[in-house]
Amino acid sequence: MERFHQTLKKWLTRRPRAGTLAELQTQLDAFVEAYNHDRPHRSLPHQATPATAYTARPKADPATRADTHNRVRTDRIDHAGSITLRVAARLHHIGVGRTYTGTRVLVLIQDLNIRIINAATGELLRQLTLDPDRSYQPTGRPHGPTPRTTRNRKHPGP
Repeated sequence: MERFHQTLKKWLTRRPRAGTLAELQTQLDAFVEAYNHDRPHRSLPHQATPATAYTARPKADPATRADTHNRVRTDRIDHAGSITLRVAARLHHIGVGRTYTGTRVLVLIQDLNIRIINAATGELLRQLTLDPDRSYQPTGRPHGPTPRTTRNRKHPGP
């Protein structure tokens, strides 16, 4: 927009100063017409005009929309290690893990496909397909502390 305003100001300074609002509006309308339909732009392929580039692109409308429901939201993982999400007028609790308590996250929702991303690092914390019949979506990890590894134990001699 700053570049557009700069071009507009330069264009207006090369014209006689408008004495009324109606004259200024006429000048602005002439500028918009020239800017969009007559003047080729160096940044566009083949130095096309903005109007040419706009009309050449396919337009999105509800009938041609491929995705049905996309959302992006921010949240913070609660003390239980989960976030709450409303889908189809029903609350669902999604487990992420208590180790992430207090972590700010981005939640990307496409229909029932959900990605939970650490907002600070970009790390993918959880990806799942929501089961609409369950109010709690567990992580799938076993409960309790992680078991000790065998490498820390002493092996008996031969």
